[in-house]
Order: sequence, then structure tokens, then C-alpha cells
Amino acid sequence: MTRKQKRLAVIAAGMGFIAVAAMLVLYAFSQSIAYFYMPADLAKTPVPPETRIRLGGLVGEGSVVRGNGSTVAFSVTDGEGTVKVTYTGLLPDLFREGQGVVTEGKFEPGSDVFQADSVLAKHDENYMPKEVADRLKEKGVWAGQEQTQ
Repeated sequence: MTRKQKRLAVIAAGMGFIAVAAMLVLYAFSQSIAYFYMPADLAKTPVPPETRIRLGGLVGEGSVVRGNGSTVAFSVTDGEGTVKVTYTGLLPDLFREGQGVVTEGKFEPGSDVFQADSVLAKHDENYMPKEVADRLKEKGVWAGQEQTQ
């Protein structure tokens, strides 16, 4: 093998290694992605069961029902659509009706109830997740203060 062939072989092996590493990283990211939806989006394009998503909007007025133990049922609305949510665990201190919320979880097969495994509530009076605030403002539902960064 000439010197030039050895150099090309090393470069090719390095490029192959980088390609394999990039493919593994992209595969790992694809397994942890959770797309963001609002209730009106789910009415237009249903999500397959067992697909992890983030569901955001406002906690529906009069919809919070506390069950046995730490199980809570509530609805998330954006003014156009409503999705029933169940969650087992401790809710954030600022969770209440009419407040912004982002839940993460999945729909169980054969059910239209969203099973959340995490619930995030807005953390102070001036903050709402940007995508939730923008979508609610577009629909004229959210009348909170302007977001500060």
C-alpha cells in the first residue's frame, strides 16, 4: 500500500466512524422526542395510541376531580377543544383551574383520555410557556400579562 492509499484509508475509516456516531445520536434523540399539541390540534389530527406527546393549554374550570390517593382527573382546554387528562402523583403547588399547564404522557389504546406522567404548571404570574401563550393568544383565550424573558 502506498502512502497515499494509507492516508485515504485512514480518512475513510474516520468518516465512517463519524457517520455511525451521528446515526446513533439521531436514533437516541428520535426515541426521546415528545411533540407538542393543543386540544384543537388533536381534534384535527389524532395521535396514535402509545405515542408520547406534550399536551398544553389551560386547566378547565370545574374540571379538577381528585380520586383515590394521589390520582387526579382534569381537562385541558384551548377554547376550541378539550382533552380529559388523568395523572397519578403530586401536582405542582401552582396547579389550579384556569392556569396554564403542560402535561406529558400518552393516550392509552382504545381511550380518549390522556394519561399524563408529568404535569408542569406555570411558575409565576409573568410566565407561560411560549408556544402555549402564543397559541392561546391567537385564539383570544389567554388574557394574561405580556410574557417577559
